[in-house]
Amino acid sequence: MKRLFYLVDELDSLEEISEDLHEHGVSDWRFHVLSKNEAGLYTRHVHSASILDRTDLARFTERGAIAGALFAGAFIITNLFVGVLQLPTAAWVALFLFATGMGAFLAGFGGITAENYRIRKFHDAVEKGRHLVMVDVYREDEETMKRLMAENHPEAELQGEDSSYNNPFVESDGRFHVT
Repeated sequence: MKRLFYLVDELDSLEEISEDLHEHGVSDWRFHVLSKNEAGLYTRHVHSASILDRTDLARFTERGAIAGALFAGAFIITNLFVGVLQLPTAAWVALFLFATGMGAFLAGFGGITAENYRIRKFHDAVEKGRHLVMVDVYREDEETMKRLMAENHPEAELQGEDSSYNNPFVESDGRFHVT
């Protein structure tokens, strides 16, 4: 899936875009709006961006799980060659799962405080009162969605596109494509 990013100035436009997208089969799960005016979104029944859309929680958690798994794996493999600890297989599996889980848990604390790497480019625009519309579309529907938005909502400025899936290894200036 791809995520299309649009900036919109008015809440009235957001409400129209939301209704139009729903009429064309786009569910709330694939349509998110990031705005300083959360109350305005709520009163107009526009789907607000979730904590996973706003923060880097998912990406940091993934990174932490990978780091925990690598640490546990290295410890277990080293112990197999050195043979200091003699534990049953279930204990090694439990140790591996515990380290992976702790890595994910601890890294999540950093992710909950960090702005999502995909939306950092829009931080200033959102702070100035603009609304960021994020629409997830299947690759085969991408051109249709762009055409629909351009024809029905010319006030919505296409800012770029990216994958809708998290990549724990990409940095904030990673694969983001400006159109």
